[in-house]
Amino acid sequence: MNKNNYLLILLAVCVFASVPLAQTLKTGTTSAQILKINVGPRAIGMGGAFTSIADDITSVYWNPSGTANIQANEVYFNHSNLYMDISNDFAAISTNVSGFGSIGAFVSVLSVDEMLVRTVEQPEGTGEFFNYGSIVVGLNYSRFLTENFSIGFNAKYINESIWNMSATGFAIDVGTLYKIPVLNELRIAASVSNFGTKMQLAGRDVTEIVPAGAGGGNFVNSNLELDKFDLPLLFRFGISADVIKEGTSRLTAAVDAIHPNDHTEYINSGLEYAWNEIIFIRAGYNSIFEEDSEKGLTFGFGLNYRIVDMIKVKLDYAYQDFGRLTEVHYFSVGVNF
Repeated sequence: MNKNNYLLILLAVCVFASVPLAQTLKTGTTSAQILKINVGPRAIGMGGAFTSIADDITSVYWNPSGTANIQANEVYFNHSNLYMDISNDFAAISTNVSGFGSIGAFVSVLSVDEMLVRTVEQPEGTGEFFNYGSIVVGLNYSRFLTENFSIGFNAKYINESIWNMSATGFAIDVGTLYKIPVLNELRIAASVSNFGTKMQLAGRDVTEIVPAGAGGGNFVNSNLELDKFDLPLLFRFGISADVIKEGTSRLTAAVDAIHPNDHTEYINSGLEYAWNEIIFIRAGYNSIFEEDSEKGLTFGFGLNYRIVDMIKVKLDYAYQDFGRLTEVHYFSVGVNF
């Protein structure tokens, strides 16, 4: 296929990605919202348009095939103070096994500050406190099937808890990434995230004592069975290219189209400028066409600094505008060795 044909394919994909798909609105119908909290200031700074760029350890969230690009070992930690006193921590480790592929593990923890227990009779609080938390633990495997085509998988355990109740689920992610040697490397990728079981809360908070029999003098324990909810399934399609790659400068442009099962479709777009692959400046726009979105402008920067020959430290920062929910700042540190 000649260069003109590649350009026609790129143009067709960009046109398709710029048109929103059939709109469906099912807000609040899925569980484990921790699975939808974006990971990594680099990707967030680019507006979340990272499916086809995925080439570091944060690929386990965006596109699990991207970890195949890791050449040695990488560890990573990301902390974010989100809106409404919500915080998220993400940590991951990955290594490349020669002739086998890349294997890794990751954990994500979402937590909320303690809140007062309130009832109709005691709206100011009962004196008790409750909290909410979620955790995701996963394993990753990826490898190159050809020189330019990689595939990857995640297996994940998910747990949500609120006061004395909890829910457990399991999910898998699948991703692919194809690099085409044109336009300073054109990349096309797709991923499916959070395909798995339904989740159902259970615990002593849904157990009550009810009267039974004549006169109501007898009591029995009754367990209320709550509904089961799907996981937030995400289909991502991304395309990116190094539109400038000369000397020490590189400018990468990326576009992602996302189809969730619990909201409307949307587009992410972003840019990354790199000087000598040491200093990075990023900007993007998140959730274009998404209905009732509070997301929007993003930007960030990064520094990759080689301490010694075999050890490189990555420092990244990103800012994201959440409209009425205020802005969020993201920080991360990674080490390649």
